[in-house]
Amino acid sequence: MRYIVPELIDRFHGVSMRRLLAFMAKAAVSALLLYLSLRRVNLGGIGLRLDGLDLRWMTLALFISCSQMLPAALRWREIIVTCGAKLSLAITLAYNFIGQFFSQVLPSTVGGDAVRIWLLARGGAGWQTATYSVLIDRVVGVSILAALVVACLPWTFNIIHDPIARAALALIGFGALIGAVVFLSFGVPHLRVMERWWLTRHLAVASRVAWRLCRSITGARVAALSVAIHLMTAMVAWSAAMAAHVAIDFVHVLILILPVTLIATVPISIAGWGVRESAMVLAFSYAGLAESDGFIVSILFGIVNLAVGAIGSVVWLASGYRWRSVKKIEAETLARDLSP
Repeated sequence: MRYIVPELIDRFHGVSMRRLLAFMAKAAVSALLLYLSLRRVNLGGIGLRLDGLDLRWMTLALFISCSQMLPAALRWREIIVTCGAKLSLAITLAYNFIGQFFSQVLPSTVGGDAVRIWLLARGGAGWQTATYSVLIDRVVGVSILAALVVACLPWTFNIIHDPIARAALALIGFGALIGAVVFLSFGVPHLRVMERWWLTRHLAVASRVAWRLCRSITGARVAALSVAIHLMTAMVAWSAAMAAHVAIDFVHVLILILPVTLIATVPISIAGWGVRESAMVLAFSYAGLAESDGFIVSILFGIVNLAVGAIGSVVWLASGYRWRSVKKIEAETLARDLSP
């Protein structure tokens, strides 16, 4: 025993160090990309936009973003039921707000998805069901977003004429769809190779649940809710543009924000900061719009997300978990990382 305990302590500290380094790397990426974005824009113009900011449009953006949490909760709840558990809509909505808080506001190694898994697992669903539901929820959201990006390509190409930008957009959209197909392929029956390892075995089970979702009427509802969520994202971005008096219509915002949002889902920065701004600046530039307008729309969009996260903090405090639960989440997550 005296040899095992020091080994476990060393492994625990090793995982903690890796998480700290991962967070620092993401922070560095966010800072670097924000700096590079700022170099491309006119700071004086941004200052003038902010001085004349219409708070009524920002209030509308915040309202839409908060309302967006309802279809997101409905989608996750449908997936939870498919995974074999039950959760009331009110609790699912609360968990989503809490997850938004951890994703957007709290500088921690614990992400919003990890918190949602922890809350659902501790609520009685179990770790496997909780993990599968959040994983499928994430895959569904990204897949529908990618499908919308691909569906909008003809209209996107009407405003973006650069061949490299066109190729990149097509690659991003179709690449994400291919990733979804690969995930579904993990659940193909009689694929014995997936049963050899712990991770692939669980991916196979999650994939089979996703297949069951796709073949049911629930899958159609989940897809419709996902489309509504992404349309509301475009409405938030358009409201932010109107608040800053950016001359752009809703259709252009919809066409530009979808691929930007898809790019921002790549987990290489903190809450998408930096990645989103760089992508938005480039998108506005390729569309013949002012780069500074793209930057300010992205910043205002991020501020709205932070505000929703702040509301999530109130839900977190009202839930009774308080800050000591953060240590429990980290400890249990680390324990699962250390397990074979």
